Amino acid sequence: MSVIALDRYEMPARDVRENFPAPLLYIGWEDHLMVCAPVCLPLPPDMPFGALPTAVLPGVYGAHPDFARIDWATVQWFKSGRPWTPDPAKSLADNGLTHKDVIRFRTPGLTGIRGSFS
Repeated sequence: MSVIALDRYEMPARDVRENFPAPLLYIGWEDHLMVCAPVCLPLPPDMPFGALPTAVLPGVYGAHPDFARIDWATVQWFKSGRPWTPDPAKSLADNGLTHKDVIRFRTPGLTGIRGSFS
């Protein structure tokens, strides 16, 4: 049975930047489905991108056995599904990251526990 809306449903968006302590950034690890979806973190826009691998991601993905084996110099980054090369010395904002952006990273040679993608 189809549904017909009789009135317009209008309400302000609740996920706007102003409603969070910092801009939200979604971060996912390709080929590692132990964490099946990108995590969503409130991160200060002035934080250097280079702090992600050392100060942020160990708390998110550090329990995974592959995490300690990551060669960060070879990591491939993606922003909104497209290859992307962030500057680790620049801030998240200076790298063009804004509220609710999605970034993912791929770690060549690492594909989950015993190659299982988990």
